Amino acid sequence: MTVVDGQAAGANTSRAAVVHARTLEVLEGLGVSERLTALGVHAPRFTIRDRDRTLVPVAFDDLPTRYPYTLMVSQAVTERVLLERLTELGGRVARPYTLESLTQDDRGVTAVLAGGATVTAKYLVGADGMHSTVREQAGVGFTGGEYGESFTLADVRLTGDLPGDEVVLYFSPAGLVVVAPLPGGVHRIVSIVDEAPARPDAAFVQELLDGRGPERGRVVVREVVWGSRFRIHHRVADAFRAGRVLLAGDAAHVHSPAGGQGMNTGIQDATALGSALTAALRGDQAALDVYAEARRPVARQVVAFAGRLSRLANMNRRLRPARNLVLRALALSPAFRRALAWRLSGLVYR
Repeated sequence: MTVVDGQAAGANTSRAAVVHARTLEVLEGLGVSERLTALGVHAPRFTIRDRDRTLVPVAFDDLPTRYPYTLMVSQAVTERVLLERLTELGGRVARPYTLESLTQDDRGVTAVLAGGATVTAKYLVGADGMHSTVREQAGVGFTGGEYGESFTLADVRLTGDLPGDEVVLYFSPAGLVVVAPLPGGVHRIVSIVDEAPARPDAAFVQELLDGRGPERGRVVVREVVWGSRFRIHHRVADAFRAGRVLLAGDAAHVHSPAGGQGMNTGIQDATALGSALTAALRGDQAALDVYAEARRPVARQVVAFAGRLSRLANMNRRLRPARNLVLRALALSPAFRRALAWRLSGLVYR
């Protein structure tokens, strides 16, 4: 097996910071779940609030899993743990190489890398992101569209009365803001805005929290550790398999960050594909079709779920009070709260 990465080194920014229960379950077989859980914040609750009023409380601590919580940990840490485990198992990542072209026949796939190097293998996996060269070279469409708004993301140090073990989604009249704890006293802030700054500063994040976050016990932003902005597409690949080429992760599906599903769905793709490739190399070619046919519907569900959360969050300002009343009414139902916990945790995709 050859793993090729276009980056000269692993990314060192936090980016995706949520690891859900189902992801930790599928990573158990690789021997990394225990390492990850020791490095992150365990958040057994997720709440949707309108400023200081709780609309929907979601508890993970009664879910039937060894991981009844959301694990908050920097993506840089997640990648480091996975890379360390790959190295321990004898694997390595060839860097920095990018794919120029690929060809395939009934015997295998030949990949031509930038600089002229070639790699020949029985199968090729494209996990190279939304702008996947592998997907394009394989002739697979990427159906969907783009959200009009932009997202701002910042890891900050702050003071104020915020829970240290709870992810909070504020559906205020002014708009959405997510506040989630990270290790080391840092909090992740995510918000939808019309035009996000390239590097959000403390004043910008403070304005978001003042207008959308808690009102009692003002939260004060002391420092922005890292920040970024991004625009989001909602797309799913038309197929997850094209002959000997398979797709996984953002190369196969992209969507809103609402619910923290992106990296989790990609990791679950990868573990399922790893099992399918093992079976195929042993002669069971049908395992690859099973992978593609099973994971694409999951991706469609995840994209739809994240889209619904985003539309709820960014609803027309005049409709937001009615939205909040409906959410509070739904939250009275234990079945609704439990269904939401199963969907967010990923356990629904077992």
